[in-house]
Amino acid sequence: MGKYRSSVKKAVVDKKREPHFAWRGIGCLMFILIPVISWAAGYETIHYGLDHGWPIPYELLGTPTFPDFFYRSSGVMTILSPIATIQHFFAILAACLVYMVALGGILSVIYAFAYRAVAPSRYGPLDAPPSNVKVKRYKR
Repeated sequence: MGKYRSSVKKAVVDKKREPHFAWRGIGCLMFILIPVISWAAGYETIHYGLDHGWPIPYELLGTPTFPDFFYRSSGVMTILSPIATIQHFFAILAACLVYMVALGGILSVIYAFAYRAVAPSRYGPLDAPPSNVKVKRYKR
């Protein structure tokens, strides 16, 4: 028996560090919804821009073409044939990526505000209070 050790052991509650199951479901849903929404928004943006004369680079317009060895392989072209039929694929893809980054950023900010509002306190019951020491700047 040590000098500073209590003879009675306290039960330590082990909390799991997993997110709530609802957050996992929302994350999985967003993993599917954000690309779908951004593809639809990119598609509509490009077609609206073409109808109204926006300056879209001509390199991104038209159907995509692939290197010659892709066309020689029937397996690769089986996979890529749906992409090869989409008109203005690269322009839609570029707009889709912009929308994905924007939607991800907006949702991250919203999540940060929500977490800040309902998060547990910064210090637990066993933490020491923050020190109130004010250090002066060193001057020569």
